[in-house]
Amino acid sequence: MQLHGFHHLTAVTAQPRQNLQFYTGTLGLRRVKKTVNQDDVSAYHLFYGDGAASPGSDITFFHWPAARERRGGRSIVRTGFRIGHGATLGWWQQRLCDVGVAGISLTERDGRPTLDFEDPEGLRLSLIVDEKSKAAPLWEKSSVPAEHQLRGLASIHLSVSDFAGNAEILTKVMNMKSVREYELEDQHVHVFQMAEGGPHAELHVRVETDALVTRHGAGGVHHVAFRTPDSEQYQRWIDRLEEKKIPNSGPVDRFYFRSLYFREPNGILFEIATDGPGFDADEPLAQLGERLSLPPFLENRRAEIEAGLPSLD
Repeated sequence: MQLHGFHHLTAVTAQPRQNLQFYTGTLGLRRVKKTVNQDDVSAYHLFYGDGAASPGSDITFFHWPAARERRGGRSIVRTGFRIGHGATLGWWQQRLCDVGVAGISLTERDGRPTLDFEDPEGLRLSLIVDEKSKAAPLWEKSSVPAEHQLRGLASIHLSVSDFAGNAEILTKVMNMKSVREYELEDQHVHVFQMAEGGPHAELHVRVETDALVTRHGAGGVHHVAFRTPDSEQYQRWIDRLEEKKIPNSGPVDRFYFRSLYFREPNGILFEIATDGPGFDADEPLAQLGERLSLPPFLENRRAEIEAGLPSLD
C-alpha cells in the first residue's frame, strides 16, 4: 500500500483577487475549481492546477481575512513546483524579476537547480528542475508558453521539532522510505520518498528543535494532501489509521475526491485524498473554474452562499 505523491497543497489567502491574479496571471496556472470551504461556506476555496486539473498539480487556497503568518517551526515551510529544464528556470527568473516578485533566489538544493520566491502574501515557493518529469496537460489560455508551464507539485518542506515522532508516522504508518540527508544552511534535512520517488513524491523534513511555533495565517500552509488512487486503497488507509490508533477525521466525502485527515506529532495537518471522481464531476472539463461550483449537499444554499462571497472578477 503506497501513496503516489502529492495530491494538493492548501494555503491561506486574505486577498483572493490578488491571489487569483498571481496564480493564473503570473504563474500561468488554470483556475480549475471555484468553490467554497465545505466546513465554512463564507470562505472561497480556490484551486489552481494544470490544463486537465490533474491530481498532483493543484495548489489551493482558503480565503480567510487573517493576519499574515508568523513564520516558525512545526509547519510546512516551502512548496515546490516542477519545471522541465534549466532554460525554463532562467526564463522564470527573468519573468518573476520583471513583475517585482519578492524573495527571488537561484540556488541548488539537494542536487537540483532551484528558484525560490514568494507569492504576494509571503507564501514560500520554489521551482525545481526535474528533467524526468512528463510535461503537464497544457492550459491553452495560460499566459506562460507551453514549454515553460509548471508540471505539478514538487518537494514540500516541513519544519519539525519532534523528528523521531514525525519519522515514525512517515515510515511506519505512511510507508515512506528515508532515502537521504543533506545540510541546508544550519539545518539538517531528511528526505522521505513515496512510491517510486522523484520530486513529485518527496517530503523534505528540516529539524529545527528551537524554532518558535508558527502562528498560522495568510501566506501560510493549512495542510498537504497525499494521493491514493481509488476507494479501495482509501478504505485501507482508514483501516490502517484505526489499527494504529491515530486520531483522524474518519471518511470525508468532498464530492470531487474523498479525504482523510490526521495530524503528525508536530501538529502538521495531513490529508490522504483519492484521485477521483475529479473536478469535472459537476462541470465540463473545458469550463472548469468559470463559475461557482457547489457540491450537491450545498446546492440548495446557493443564493445564501453567493450573497456572502466577494466578487473575484
